[in-house]
Amino acid sequence: MDVAPDHAITGSTALARLWQLAQLPDTGLLYARLTGREPVVPSSFPVSTAAQSTIAAAALAACELGHARGAGRQQVRVDMAHAALECSSWFSLDGVSPDPWDKFSGLYACADGWVRVHANFAHHRDGALRLLGLDPANATRANAEKALLGWRAIAFETAAADAGLVATALRSFAQWDASAQGQALAAQPLFTIERIGDSAPLVLPRLAGDARPLTGLRVLDLTRILAGPVGTRAMAAYGADVLLVNAPHLPNIEAIADTSRGKLSAHADLRTAAGKRALRQVLSDAHVFVQGYRPGGLQALGFGAREIAAQRPGIVLVSLSAYSPEGPWSGRRGFDSLVQTAMGFNHAEGQAKGDSQPRAMPMQILDHASGYLIAFCAAAALLRQQSEGGSWHVRLSLAQTGQWLRSLGRVANGFAVVPPDRSPHLEKSNSGFGELLAFRHSAELEHTPARWVRPSMPPGSHPLRWP
Repeated sequence: MDVAPDHAITGSTALARLWQLAQLPDTGLLYARLTGREPVVPSSFPVSTAAQSTIAAAALAACELGHARGAGRQQVRVDMAHAALECSSWFSLDGVSPDPWDKFSGLYACADGWVRVHANFAHHRDGALRLLGLDPANATRANAEKALLGWRAIAFETAAADAGLVATALRSFAQWDASAQGQALAAQPLFTIERIGDSAPLVLPRLAGDARPLTGLRVLDLTRILAGPVGTRAMAAYGADVLLVNAPHLPNIEAIADTSRGKLSAHADLRTAAGKRALRQVLSDAHVFVQGYRPGGLQALGFGAREIAAQRPGIVLVSLSAYSPEGPWSGRRGFDSLVQTAMGFNHAEGQAKGDSQPRAMPMQILDHASGYLIAFCAAAALLRQQSEGGSWHVRLSLAQTGQWLRSLGRVANGFAVVPPDRSPHLEKSNSGFGELLAFRHSAELEHTPARWVRPSMPPGSHPLRWP
């Protein structure tokens, strides 16, 4: 349900609702300190509230798990401006901030509306250009704009999906709500935490007084694009050993230099018997397995949810998808910018600004909020595992996060604000990519400050094994 601007939800209220949805003890909420208010960045949506509440939820749940392991509870403070900036994805390497978008990515006018094309990966870009009848070797943005004027928006979206490409037609909220996928999504909660197997509680070591709350936790990270890496980066900041596993044949985005902070980075080719064998070996000692493959993708490689639970009883598996596991779009590829466009956010944002064209939200908030929800739900599921035993499966999606963002309301006069200065919240560190300037984590833990003790490194820099 949409909420009117004069009934916009605060960060504290949003956090409390997340906490209750995960069935966590109310006592933990007493240790949250959320400061700041909307608007922080120019938007008609409470994107900063979404950032603050999900980051606070992730940090607070980690501390709750730490408390279950013998540590005292501690205050968690999150400033809204810092949280919003952290979700902006800004960073620089050796003094240069890379452009996050390919020149062919973005919105295009069609014969009857608009389409957004995601072209950051070469195979997606070249596939979209070929679908338009263009030669990727010499096509220009102007060529693509002219070609798309000959297409109806839904027709191009459908043709792209059938070809395994990533493009979506622009919809209004009303059009999305009336669609089959919108109706399927409306019936789903923000996330689900489901028991999928039996196991005794896994033994987690008790924490020393100065240990961060996730110290000793082993997390397998099989994600590549923003949401998953953001979630596991947060878990690394709270002390977890995160082992990022990339396929050597798949591309990555430049943001990996930022999102790999605190992680070990290894290669495994799951198309091969050797790669599967190596992954199973580290899986046997993992506590959490996070994956961002399309629904059914890992199952086809022998690592479906039930198979993982059978191989590692007591595991917490987190599965992220674009449009949720339900509905006709359940198997579609998607990225934050595309989900924003399909679900109506770009249309609504343009209307609120008074623009003649659709307008993107000022950050990839669906990615970032979903990422911190991954860390939050993983900790919540681990708490259940510790008290009840069992193997657990967390499922969430960018579209479910988008549906939740709508429920937070709208921000009156949201565009009448200048974004805050990022410089007080930045820190420099050495990395395998160069000198990295990026945001400190915005969740301030009173006794065991969040931090990344391992520098980000290129994929394959470490062996596929636990430290």
